[in-house]
This record gives sequence, C-alpha cells and structure tokens, in this order.
Amino acid sequence: MQDKNLEIHPPEGKNLSFDNTEIAFRGKTNADINRAYWLFKLISSNFLTQIGPPITNFTMKIGLPIKSLIKATIFRHFCGGETIEECEHTIEQLAQGNVGTILDYSVEGEEEEQIFDETCNEIIKTIQRADGDKRIPLTVFKVTGMGRFVLLEKLDAKQALTDVEKAEFERVRFRVDQICKLAFTSNVRVMIDAEESWIQDTIDGLALEMMRKYNREKLIVYNTYQLYRNDKLASLKADTYLAKTDQFILGAKLVRGAYMEKECKRALKMAYSSPIHLDKKATDIDYDEAVHFCVDNIETVGFLAGTHNENSCRLLANLLDKKGLSHEHPNVYFSQLLGMSDNLSFNLANAGYNVAKYVPYGPVKAVLPYLFRRAQENTSIAGQMGRELGLIIKEKRRRRLN
Repeated sequence: MQDKNLEIHPPEGKNLSFDNTEIAFRGKTNADINRAYWLFKLISSNFLTQIGPPITNFTMKIGLPIKSLIKATIFRHFCGGETIEECEHTIEQLAQGNVGTILDYSVEGEEEEQIFDETCNEIIKTIQRADGDKRIPLTVFKVTGMGRFVLLEKLDAKQALTDVEKAEFERVRFRVDQICKLAFTSNVRVMIDAEESWIQDTIDGLALEMMRKYNREKLIVYNTYQLYRNDKLASLKADTYLAKTDQFILGAKLVRGAYMEKECKRALKMAYSSPIHLDKKATDIDYDEAVHFCVDNIETVGFLAGTHNENSCRLLANLLDKKGLSHEHPNVYFSQLLGMSDNLSFNLANAGYNVAKYVPYGPVKAVLPYLFRRAQENTSIAGQMGRELGLIIKEKRRRRLN
C-alpha cells in the first residue's frame, strides 16, 4: 500500500462523502464502468440470478464454451484471477487508491483429503505472498477448506467420533495450525471465516485455540462474528472477557451474515428456533453495538468491520474521531468485497482510514458457487443494486459516457 502523507489531516468521519464517484471509480477505465453498468443491470434481475446457476452448471458440465464468457464478465468484476499471480493487476489497482487486498482462495464444497491438503498449501501461498507486502495486509480461509463439512457437523452436535474420524479431525487442526503458525512467523494477519451455525461452534473453538497460541504478542488470528445471529454479540463480549483473562488479543471480523436463507430453511425443516434475528433492524442494532464495543475495548480487540452498510461505516469513522483514535489505528480496518461498494472503500481510504478489499481467486469452475452466492445475496439486499447502479450511472454522466 502506498505511503500516506502524514501532514494531510483527513476530514472527520461526519464529513465523509460516500457519493464522490470520481474518487470511488478513479481506478476504473471507461470500459470498466460500462461493463459494470451492464453487469449490475443483469444481476438486479432476480429471475436471472435464480436460473443462472443451474443453466451455467449444465452448460459447463456438457462442455459448452461458457467459461470464457463468465471469466470476461462476472468473474472479472468480482474476482482477481484464477491464480495469485493473476491477482497482481487488482492488487496494484487497489493500492493506487490506498486500499489493501485480502487474498481469498474461494474454492469450496470439497470432500477429499488430497484437496484439503492442496487448499491448505494454497492458503499458505497467500501468506507467503503477503509477507513483506503492505498492499496485502490480511489473508483469510475457511475451515471447511481444511476438512469435511459432515465431520464438523458431527463435532458440533457432540456426537462420538470413531477413531478414524478423530484422526481426521486432528489433520484438520494440524492444517489450521500450520496456516496460523506461518502467519505468526511472517507477521501476516489471517482471518478465519464464519460458516453455517451448525458447524460454527467447532470453528469458534479452533479460532480461540489459535488466538491463545499466536495472539499473545501481536494481533495475528481473527475469528468472524455474524451479527445477524441473535447470540453473536454475546459471544463477542464473552470472548473479549476471555481474552482479557487469558491475556491474548482478540481478533474479530464483524459481518452481518451470509447464510440467512439456508439458516432459516434448516430451522424450519428441523423444527428448532432460528438463530437469525427476526428482522434487519435487530441485526443492524447488534452490528452497531458490536462496533461500539470493539472501539471501547480497542486495547484488547483488533477488529475488521466487514460491511457494505454506509451507516455502519460512518458510525465507525465518527467513533474513531470521537475517541481521538488515529484513522490508521492498527487495530481497526474497514472491508468490502471486490466489485462492490467502491464508494465506501475508496472514499474511506481517501480520508486516511485502513481499508482492504476481499479479492477472491481460483479456477473459474471452482469459484462459481462463490460468484452465484454473491449475485443472489446482492439481489436480496434491499436497495443494494439500485445504489450500485445509481453510482455507476452518476459516474457515466460525469465522464459523459453514453
């Protein structure tokens, strides 16, 4: 990431403008802007996002040449490339706007030990790539990339494991430890993503185990708190108390959540109370309280606010100013996904805050589940597509593009 001029005093959070499209799209060519316009027009169609996944999967299965079309459109917009090397252009483009990169190997849903080892090795490569490069301040991985979903589900349900399964889980723990140990020795921060509620207790346990081990001297490992769950604000507070008691730094990535439809369907099917808040307002309240709590405990908690919500971004910016904390405080990051909310990312970075974008990468076919989830989530967020399109249209007009 480029050095910032320390003599420039950035505006207070209350004066932040998230409508400045010149700053938001400074790194985009006219062709990029036009491509984004048509892409978001297509994504805004609920019909398209519902029929797209089965049609795409079918055409790829029977060998139709659709990969090049996907790579030139939705993949190009939301992903950095198929390999770490292909992400270099995106890394540099983001750095030009003082926005960092979070390399995110987005292959998921695998079941074989060999693939788990390969995924672990790839995550290790992201840490090696980030080592010494300020443009890549964080890395990330999923525990389901390290082991079978069904095994984690069995552990969460407190079911007895066979000797074979016990050995299998030890391999999962070993892979997670390998990643976190290298992150510690390389001084590269690594985030453990949250997943479905019925495997999350096991993930939380692994994350706390790694933090106790590697967060004694410095902030290295983060766990993720999905605040659309009605119990996660309490978990964040309990874990902070634990960190103070056991004398380690708590790393916390705050997000609203990514599996709402799946969570609600499973709760209904299995006749248990849904862990998800009843409405968005309750989620927003918990999210913003979590931001307040982390800032109030900034000596114990290092956190990343992963959000596309303007109000939450402005809240955090204002809190830092109110508390007299530096915009570049090492324990505070803002984060958004590549290809979305550039108005937040680049305007925050322009005001001197720490910002990093998730940059997914991996083979096109393997990353398709991630891409489809992004498209479907976006259409379900009230006003999100309209906001993205409106900003793109505003920039097209500013540039006098047809």
